[in-house]
Amino acid sequence: MKKKENNEHKDPFHKDYGVFNNVKYILKAMVKYNKGFLWLIPIGVICAPIMQYLWTFISKFVIDMITGEAGAEKLLWLMLFFTVIQAASTMLNSYYYSEIWWRFISARMKLMSEKNAKVMGIDFQHLENSDVLDCYQKAGNACNGNDNGVEGMMRESVNMLFSAAVVTVGIIILGTMNILVVLLMLIICIMDFWLNIRTGKKCKKLIWDPLATWWRRDNYMRDVTTNFDAAKDIRMFGLKDWLTDKIKELKKERVEAQKKNAQIWFVTSLISYILFALSQAAVYAWLIYKVINGQLSIGNFSLYLGSAMTFYSYIMNFLNGVAKLIECSRQVDDFRSFMDFCSNDSDTGEDIPHFESYEFEFRNVSFKYPKAEKYALKNLSLKLNAGERLAVVGLNGAGKSTFIKLLLRLYEPTEGEIFLNGNNIKKYSKHSYYSVFAPVFQDVELFAFPLAENVSMATPEATDKSKAEKCIIDAGMAEKLKKLPDGISTEILKIIYDDGIDLSGGEKQKLALARALYKDAPVVVLDEPTAALDALAESKLYNDFDKLIGGKTAVYISHRLSSTQFCSNVAMFKDGEMVEYGTHDELLKRNGDYAEMFRIQAQYYVNDPESEVTANA
Repeated sequence: MKKKENNEHKDPFHKDYGVFNNVKYILKAMVKYNKGFLWLIPIGVICAPIMQYLWTFISKFVIDMITGEAGAEKLLWLMLFFTVIQAASTMLNSYYYSEIWWRFISARMKLMSEKNAKVMGIDFQHLENSDVLDCYQKAGNACNGNDNGVEGMMRESVNMLFSAAVVTVGIIILGTMNILVVLLMLIICIMDFWLNIRTGKKCKKLIWDPLATWWRRDNYMRDVTTNFDAAKDIRMFGLKDWLTDKIKELKKERVEAQKKNAQIWFVTSLISYILFALSQAAVYAWLIYKVINGQLSIGNFSLYLGSAMTFYSYIMNFLNGVAKLIECSRQVDDFRSFMDFCSNDSDTGEDIPHFESYEFEFRNVSFKYPKAEKYALKNLSLKLNAGERLAVVGLNGAGKSTFIKLLLRLYEPTEGEIFLNGNNIKKYSKHSYYSVFAPVFQDVELFAFPLAENVSMATPEATDKSKAEKCIIDAGMAEKLKKLPDGISTEILKIIYDDGIDLSGGEKQKLALARALYKDAPVVVLDEPTAALDALAESKLYNDFDKLIGGKTAVYISHRLSSTQFCSNVAMFKDGEMVEYGTHDELLKRNGDYAEMFRIQAQYYVNDPESEVTANA
């Protein structure tokens, strides 16, 4: 039973690539994004042991000269010489590390940019899958810090090369003293290393992996508290205390995790200190014995003692680097798992050739959301003819938006097929397929661009400002445009720009209409674009927009029936199924679900002379 539970909690998107494979991947990325690593790393390998053992040898020479009764002037000149060497090497060392460290950050930022580019290219439906979101969160954690994940592996890989050079020179020096002491230090270091490996693995499994969901929730709560749109609800409904309690609960989870982590590492650190003390005691005992028996000079005592401490320190640096490398490798696994998942989800297929007309057909299409038990859309067969106006109506949750997302290929059918002019749409690349549609969504996203680019959804260089301005006017925003300080070049979003502007809900939806007009695609889809408008305004907007799109194929989705007066056919959805299909008049005559819904909505307007248009819709 316990084994079954472990399998249930296994990350379905996680892959184990192995430490060496990950090191190879990271080193390639380092060189790919910054050629300077090719000369910086070899220089560091050569200079590292020189820097670490320099003063050890200096101390030996000074002590030998003192015990050999060298003159004060000679000692003074020697110390001056060594000081100059130390100052020069320190400056060079400082310059070197500043050069190599910023290159680490640069390479990490480029990998992070790759990740951000990948997430914008994966199938839309994956963004509603909690496993995918957790995978993305862990990939983000892997490239968000200097000492963990991808940059941590960069740093540790290079540090281990430096440490290996220092350890190699240390073995050469200490081998002349006693190889048994060297072996003892190696054994103690390996024991400490094994202990750190076990602890790191235990902490990741018990503490940090389960926190992936916590990170996602914490990010959401932080976004909510500063979100401009949410700010109104927080204040008007008094959500401050409730949200504060929720945040406290989340923080408590993190504190408990940190506490547990600290407790585990305290025991490990205590054992490490004991092992280090044993190593030091062994070195001191051996060296003192040699001095007492006249087998070792005071200068060599200083040389071997300093070298032993440096040697031990860098063995531990190397082995702890291995432990850290393994820890970072697990996070690089997270990063690469997400990147490979995105690559497997890459856009392939043919470009759609130019058609004179576009005809779509759903054949027994069903769709189920990830981890959902019920189908959101069931066994839909529907044909959308070229130049047709189709109204898709139904109550909230009826399956209308799911149908649209399948038509737009934001979702792929769980069962069944969708055809474009007789060809399965999977034949075409998504990028090419998306170009066929000019959508207007209910939830309109504003971007921190000038108004013109918010309409064109393109770079400033690729934006036709005259065309964008005309589309804004045609969408019903002429008066708003006149009031803007910089006209079509006015920046959007005050949260980004001090002099930026925010748009109302109705203005956002008109902007979305302007985007659709600007794109000028052969098929127009309006998915609840008038939710923020009253029924009269909705009817007028539909009427105006319908005239603007001319003979293009159009799909209008709404839970209100104002759109049906412009459409040649109506598809009525209920509980994920298309329950009725026909013209407005045909469906009224059938006296089914559509007729009932129409009568219920009409009663709110028939007694209001000013709303006669809506009542007749």
